Amino acid sequence: MSTSILKSLTFVPQPKPSTDPLMIKRERMIARLEDQKKLLADPTYQRRIKRWEKTEGGEKVLVEKPLRTSKWWQQDQSGVYVMTVKVGSKRIEFEKGKAAIVVGPLEKLPTVIDTLIKAVRTGELDSQLSEGKGPRPVSGRKAA
Repeated sequence: MSTSILKSLTFVPQPKPSTDPLMIKRERMIARLEDQKKLLADPTYQRRIKRWEKTEGGEKVLVEKPLRTSKWWQQDQSGVYVMTVKVGSKRIEFEKGKAAIVVGPLEKLPTVIDTLIKAVRTGELDSQLSEGKGPRPVSGRKAA
């Protein structure tokens, strides 16, 4: 086997995936914002999730299911679109008592979503993301 092609590449050890909870929340938020863009382009869009489920015989199998994606935007009384951002089931407050972003016409929504994605990537929403609950405790285990 000839290795002249592989010699043109530089090899390094594989980086470890991040276990920082804040980084995981950022990536999850970006994925949800991307879902909103897909939902805007296709109103029938449903996010697909994979879960382990037990069959009647007691065997565990990996099942892929659709998960309904709710819209984070709506039209207000004046006809202008506004968008809210959720962490879990809770809306983020950007300023005291202000949890909605004015979008304007619906055509501007992708731009607003892209701006929010940039803000998440640069860490501007870290305080709001870290306000959420931590990981759920594993059931069946007692705290020491």
